[in-house]
Amino acid sequence: MIVMKPTDFSKSLTDFLTRYLPHERGASTNTVHSYRDTFTLFLTYMKTKGVRAEKLTMDCITKDCIVCFLDWLEMERKCSTSTRNTRLAAIHSFFKYLQYQNPDHIYEYQKIMSIGDKRIPKPVISHLTVEGVKLLLQQPDTSKIRGRRDLALLSLMYDTGCRVSEIANLTPQCIRLDKPYTVIVTGKGNKARVIPILEEQLNILKAYMRENGLLMPENLQHPLFANCWGERLTRAGISNILNKYIKKAKDNVPVLIPDRISCHSLRHSKAMHLLQAGINLVYIRDLLGHVNIQTTEVYARADTKAKQEAMEKAYTKVL
Repeated sequence: MIVMKPTDFSKSLTDFLTRYLPHERGASTNTVHSYRDTFTLFLTYMKTKGVRAEKLTMDCITKDCIVCFLDWLEMERKCSTSTRNTRLAAIHSFFKYLQYQNPDHIYEYQKIMSIGDKRIPKPVISHLTVEGVKLLLQQPDTSKIRGRRDLALLSLMYDTGCRVSEIANLTPQCIRLDKPYTVIVTGKGNKARVIPILEEQLNILKAYMRENGLLMPENLQHPLFANCWGERLTRAGISNILNKYIKKAKDNVPVLIPDRISCHSLRHSKAMHLLQAGINLVYIRDLLGHVNIQTTEVYARADTKAKQEAMEKAYTKVL
């Protein structure tokens, strides 16, 4: 019987994913899963190079090896530059951790950490106008239980500006049903924030929760939005729901619906509408859960309506 001896890579990666990230760093489940997926892809890549997982050691991993892996992601896996940079961030984190665990190889680790992100062309922010949001929310058939769920889901996504993963993870106990009406959202890095919601939104949400037994004490930790089997809606499931109604809305009034609308577009739409209403960027930052104001400033730069109004105010007739 052949006994496989664990490699130094397998021990280091296991410690990183199961001990360091969740317990020492306090990383969220989503972050741990993302980092795990990165190394699953890396093991797949190394296998194509003739190095199986059980034979992979730290000596095999060099800066050139990582650069080739990143190129493989883009050329063979057809990953975007953004995804490539996300995978690199996971690798950087792993080797930053290893510096202090195995300083004998710190020079090679720091060479890997010197690999930079690729520049990403800044995309135009895709968002709906207020009229476009109204049109979208008119599409669910509220005579049916599924349509009432979908209206509650999409209206809450827009009203709170939440990420799709944040909406997917909500439970009834996250909703405050008396004044001040709020929802507690857990975002990136397990950071919680409290978002106010309007009474009109609460009425839609409360009716949906009552119909589905989600106001009962024993159901307060159930998924707020579930599929027909009672399971939590996934990110893909929520995207499919949105895409269905986007198509309906576009068929009705094409001019109000841009070509590329995603769940994140509802978040962008809320931010743009708050900005256009004169809300301070600091409050928009807090609503969206951004770490710093620079991230939120992208909406100010993208607001063509505000730029047009500013130009009109500053216009001097010269002709």
